[in-house]
Amino acid sequence: MDRFAIINNRKRAIIALVHSVFFMGVAGVQLAISRAEPFSVRSQKVVGGAILLTIYVIVTTVLLVLLRFSRCTRERLYFALCAASAAFGLIRILLGDPVLHANVLRVLLLFGAVIIGTGILRSHSAGTVAGEAELQ
Repeated sequence: MDRFAIINNRKRAIIALVHSVFFMGVAGVQLAISRAEPFSVRSQKVVGGAILLTIYVIVTTVLLVLLRFSRCTRERLYFALCAASAAFGLIRILLGDPVLHANVLRVLLLFGAVIIGTGILRSHSAGTVAGEAELQ
């Protein structure tokens, strides 16, 4: 079995998967209804833009740190997909995205993260079933 460093049990795998699905939904909604303007300190929406910029910087940084400390390939791939999605969100805030290319990539990256996260959860669930069978 893979040696996970961060998503090392079933509970953490469920939490990671729920986050991935939620943020894939958010990216999908943004894809459907939103055209992003570039961040500017002279715009009327400077406070909202600064808050979103701060959130994306924090989230991208945290995901990159988690990527750094992850051990096995599946865990690294999961965090790489999530970090790339957050980085595209950050780029979208900074540069704008009137034709939504960055948001399409975000949805695709998060879809990949959901698939990998599901596999990680299944591996933890299989370990739990095997452990229960040994106890009986």
